[in-house]
Amino acid sequence: MTAATRKSKPAAARPTPGPATVYDDDFYGWAMEQAAALRAGNLSTLDRENLAEEIESLGRSELSSLVSAWRVVLLHMLKFDCQPERRTRSWALSIRDQRDQAADVLADSPGLKCRLDEAMARAYRGARLDASRETGLPLRTFPETCPYTRDEMLTRDFPIDSNS
Repeated sequence: MTAATRKSKPAAARPTPGPATVYDDDFYGWAMEQAAALRAGNLSTLDRENLAEEIESLGRSELSSLVSAWRVVLLHMLKFDCQPERRTRSWALSIRDQRDQAADVLADSPGLKCRLDEAMARAYRGARLDASRETGLPLRTFPETCPYTRDEMLTRDFPIDSNS
């Protein structure tokens, strides 16, 4: 949950009795108190609703990290394929770097494996828009559905020492 989202929660929704530090007013203080209470086994003092929301938010951020990395990979693949005359070493290196970042996310969060198709679809939707914006080509230039398999996205070779 972002700070902006956190601030929008109505005061009436706060659980009672609440923690010494109010979630909406001092997130860091609240988080430290929640961690201390959890470690001490003081479960009755936990702000369970907000704690659960924060834990869920951590999971969503892992999925977002995967989608973000794959979006860059797919963006550069689209540019690589649609503008062969403009291919750069930078695109190939970016693909390699983002593949590594995505692999790290999956290694740290193997529970995401059941959401790989969703992550790829979300990544492609954004990559397609980015490709149109960055290349100046019409959006229709890029297929509405991803033209690459997941295996191709993860393993296709992009030589980094050539421009062709």
